[in-house]
Amino acid sequence: QVQLVESGGGLVQVGGSLRLSCAASGRTYSSYPMGWFRQAPGKEREFVAAIHRSGGSTNYADSVKGRFTISRDNAKNTVYLQMNGLKPEDTAVYYCAATRGFGVPTRQYDYDYWGQGTQVTVSS
Repeated sequence: QVQLVESGGGLVQVGGSLRLSCAASGRTYSSYPMGWFRQAPGKEREFVAAIHRSGGSTNYADSVKGRFTISRDNAKNTVYLQMNGLKPEDTAVYYCAATRGFGVPTRQYDYDYWGQGTQVTVSS
């Protein structure tokens, strides 16, 4: 079992930056690929980024490529999402997720464990 707790959300102006953190508990955290998803009001939850268990491979949604960076520190049981150049359309609740699967999956149905989410609001 893995428990995930996100932090780092908040209110930021257009063009600003935020770094989200996801702290994981569980002895096998380092063996799980991890992902970030987001859900805006009235919209379905969508994929943002994912990272291989080793940290050696990543995957990004086209909408965030070049602006967001996912990373992990297995020694600290933490995955990060560095968000730069934020836009109003990035406003959403951001969720951290872990999967018992392989690779860097992009579908939410591939993930087994979820955090409670953290709100990111970008004001124009």
